Amino acid sequence: MIYIGVTGWGDHDSLYASGVSSRDKLKEYAAHFPIVEIDSYFYAIQPKRNVEKWVQETPETFTFIPKAYQGMTGHQRGEIPFETKEDMFKAYMDSLQPLQETNKLSMVLFQFPPWFECRKENVDYLRWCRAQMGDIPVALEFRHQSWFKGEMKEKTLQFMRSEKWIHSVCDEPQAGEKSVPTIVNATDSEKTLVRFHGRNVHAWTKPVKGQEWRDIRYLYRYNKQELQDWIPHIRQLEKQSKDIYILFNNNSGGDAADNAKMFIEMLGVEYTGLAPKQLDLFND
Repeated sequence: MIYIGVTGWGDHDSLYASGVSSRDKLKEYAAHFPIVEIDSYFYAIQPKRNVEKWVQETPETFTFIPKAYQGMTGHQRGEIPFETKEDMFKAYMDSLQPLQETNKLSMVLFQFPPWFECRKENVDYLRWCRAQMGDIPVALEFRHQSWFKGEMKEKTLQFMRSEKWIHSVCDEPQAGEKSVPTIVNATDSEKTLVRFHGRNVHAWTKPVKGQEWRDIRYLYRYNKQELQDWIPHIRQLEKQSKDIYILFNNNSGGDAADNAKMFIEMLGVEYTGLAPKQLDLFND
């Protein structure tokens, strides 16, 4: 099965009627897509009350892909607000409990930063992270080319298979060592993740003068031919994995939702069990 969605549910204006409050956006989002990435987890481990609310607001078949907290992947600079890394992982896993209990957790995404290079100590840390996560499905995404350069490509893929990491296949700008190529290989027979980051090569690694870097990094709209070129890749991954999860992250300009809908149509995918298209205006 192919599941397509976007990252977060707050910024996709094309999905929502005017005047929809932020508290109702997830309910409406779930009328369009069967999955979503919870990017808020990256900035803070979410309290259970938030997660329980999200579970209640989505259909039974809807699932989530939370990102690993930034302290878990080495993005956070400065003090981590936990006494130990073990405490941090335990707090993260505890917060996932409502998703696990309702079968709404597809996987957790560990996206490592561009300075996380292919080195022995980093390989050891990946093993440690995987052990901490127990039987929770986990996807792995790199941002440094060294993991897939030359002979390291096959070694990295084999490592992911043996350590039970789901490969996060990326479409992203090719901007030297701080980006990874598209490697169309599954490492898990059950699940594979694909993430579309856009192809804004000029803003991928460098701030643009006079503009907020994070506001334009994912500024890109895929055209029909670019998505068409991806269909053989998806078909190839379907032969290797039972379920393919596809997330569009190109939303600096609000393009992710439109591209996701375009890809659903191009792949001929139809979903059942989505939320009603229009909210009941008389609900509390």
